[in-house]
Amino acid sequence: MESIYLFILIGLITLAFADLIVGVSNDAVNFLNSAIGSKVLSFKTLMIVASIGVFVGCVFSSGMMEVARKGIFNPGEFMFNEIMIIFMAVMITDIFILDLFNSWGLPTSTTVSIVFELLGASVAMALIKIGIDSGSFSDLAIYINTSKATQIIMGILLSVFIAFSVGAIVQWVSRVLLSYNYKNKSTWVGSVFGGIALTAISYFILIKGIKGTSFAGESFDLIGGMTINNFLESNVISIIIYSSIIWTLISFLLVKLFKTDIYKVIIAVGTFALALAFAGNDLVNFIGVPIAAWQSYEAWVASGVAASEFSMQVLASKVPTPDFLLIIAGLVMVLTLWFSKKAKTVVKTELDLSNQGEVKERFNASVLSKLVVSIGSSISSLFSKIIPKSTRQAIDKRFEVPAIFTNKISSEDKPSFDVIRASVNLMVAGILISFATSYKLPLSTTYVTFMVAMGTSLSDRAWGSDSAVYRVSGVLNVIGGWFLTALSAFTICGIVVFIIYKLQLIGIGITLIILGYLLVKNYKSFKKKSKVKL
Repeated sequence: MESIYLFILIGLITLAFADLIVGVSNDAVNFLNSAIGSKVLSFKTLMIVASIGVFVGCVFSSGMMEVARKGIFNPGEFMFNEIMIIFMAVMITDIFILDLFNSWGLPTSTTVSIVFELLGASVAMALIKIGIDSGSFSDLAIYINTSKATQIIMGILLSVFIAFSVGAIVQWVSRVLLSYNYKNKSTWVGSVFGGIALTAISYFILIKGIKGTSFAGESFDLIGGMTINNFLESNVISIIIYSSIIWTLISFLLVKLFKTDIYKVIIAVGTFALALAFAGNDLVNFIGVPIAAWQSYEAWVASGVAASEFSMQVLASKVPTPDFLLIIAGLVMVLTLWFSKKAKTVVKTELDLSNQGEVKERFNASVLSKLVVSIGSSISSLFSKIIPKSTRQAIDKRFEVPAIFTNKISSEDKPSFDVIRASVNLMVAGILISFATSYKLPLSTTYVTFMVAMGTSLSDRAWGSDSAVYRVSGVLNVIGGWFLTALSAFTICGIVVFIIYKLQLIGIGITLIILGYLLVKNYKSFKKKSKVKL
């Protein structure tokens, strides 16, 4: 009987590699979008910076693996044989859903998919157990970590609205202050902007990088015997003030003495930071389940207890992830980043929706998008009547777009937007994610980065009278896809659990064959589409 679970474990490890590939293809948009869109870094330089960020983030991600072990369900309520079925169903469903969205070229959330897959699988298994024990539906609360699951879901949904609003506001203020004529501003203007942006990004690196390491919980005499986590949380204001001063001075020296383009520095550092955050935050979505399964298998073998009688309470304890697994995962993610064509397709969708110039609109106008644009236009007209004409004219002048953007985009060298918007995208995303992390609030990095980019596009007037209905329709399609992700992840994973539970190895074989068929079908469909150039 032990050989059955060894087979499942080997299958899960194999699926982990596939999940890493489809996961990176989906999430590359999170950290590549701003740099690719602004065209200030060569593609090779960008990929090197992002690759280093991804690899470092993987090594720092050990502490994030607990989500897959006990974040959604109460592990002590399930036996070993049941938990392995849950894990297998989750991995099969995750690969299918992410590959499907990658083939469509729509960015979705790996966090949402894994959360709802774990939720759907554990609910299905709990219902099976309740049925066998002749229990009631209310007993479901015994098996599911409802408070944590609710917190994660609400945090993710709330981040969508906050990211869009904050991105829009910060971009509008930045454009009014800097306009498109930022290169001719005084040195101190770029230095101050660089100081603020680099402070936000560097603090983001501290929060998402160091706090995820194994030594972040250890105390050090250098910081008064405090742990790194406690020191960062207790000195937020001081760290921000000192960082702002230091980075502003560094920015001034770079601009004044070395004639460095400070915006290029911001975009390079910001790309590294978001790549690090993606790997550190989202790696659990790809390998957290197989690692939890491996650790469960080891505990079960050591116990000598029957699979149907061995409680998985062991998953409730904190177990560090071996470093060699994180390094292997990092290498797979970096290779995928360089060679995945689907990653480029997902990036292109977001760039088209945020493009400052004219592009071939990918989405058709819908009744809902026309209604949203109509309401937005009415609100804009109302504000125009309130604001004095001279003030409106002064503001409009700051938003005058250079010819490089207004001409029809036909050259690879033409940017989708300028470095100001690219910097704001990275800065705001970094601030929001680090703020949520410091307060232990769950969110989706995909949702935050995408909605920040859409918010900055709106306030930067990238959505003109001709393109607004198509761009809004595209955003609504992506958001609708996010809800579809949650619903389909929950439903499909629950169905897969029932199939595997009833048919055991035959059920696993059937679901794997179906998965393989769908992956091949998606791949063939993707190859028929025109090649994407960035």
